[in-house]
Amino acid sequence: MEITYWEEIKRKAVHLSSLWMVAATLLLGRWQWISCVLFGALLVLTLVSEHDYANGGKYLGCLYGKLFGKMLRNEVKPGQWIVSGGAPVLAAALLVNLLFVPFIAAGALAVMLTGDAAAALIGRKYGKHKTVNGKSWEGFFAFIIVGYAALAIVLFIPGLLREFYLWGLAGVVLAAAAELFQKQLKVDDNFSIPLCVGACLYIGFRFF
Repeated sequence: MEITYWEEIKRKAVHLSSLWMVAATLLLGRWQWISCVLFGALLVLTLVSEHDYANGGKYLGCLYGKLFGKMLRNEVKPGQWIVSGGAPVLAAALLVNLLFVPFIAAGALAVMLTGDAAAALIGRKYGKHKTVNGKSWEGFFAFIIVGYAALAIVLFIPGLLREFYLWGLAGVVLAAAAELFQKQLKVDDNFSIPLCVGACLYIGFRFF
């Protein structure tokens, strides 16, 4: 089920509102375990709310439906539990904070939140040159430009060497490819994108 462009805008506005996770990851710094607890708790709350919504719950499910029901790409039938894009976002936030140091985790999340939003909005509005899976080159390059700009801001904060910007660019291009071939990879892009960026930055940080 394809949602309207206005609902897509609202969906991506929610996506971008999650940039607080980038700020939290950076600000908590050496207390990274707090970030893990926070994102883990929110992940559980999201999954419980979605399950309650699928089963016609009067409290969490009702609130979830009013806030996000019209933004879901797949219509939920009674008793059918469909996990939205919010759960993979929180799962990715938890995982990158478990795997990587704060600036890598924050940069990986920044790319996912901004690049994915840019690809969706630019691709649907201006995507004239189609590529695989019904997506467009306009959306693909919007992902790279916006995602890399967000990453560069995060890398600038701790004053990292310019070599990290090159590894970051490699990570963003890899992440854009993961978003483009999401159907073939069978992995939600909200989850794969941060791992692609985080892995490239970690290689540069660890070995170079």
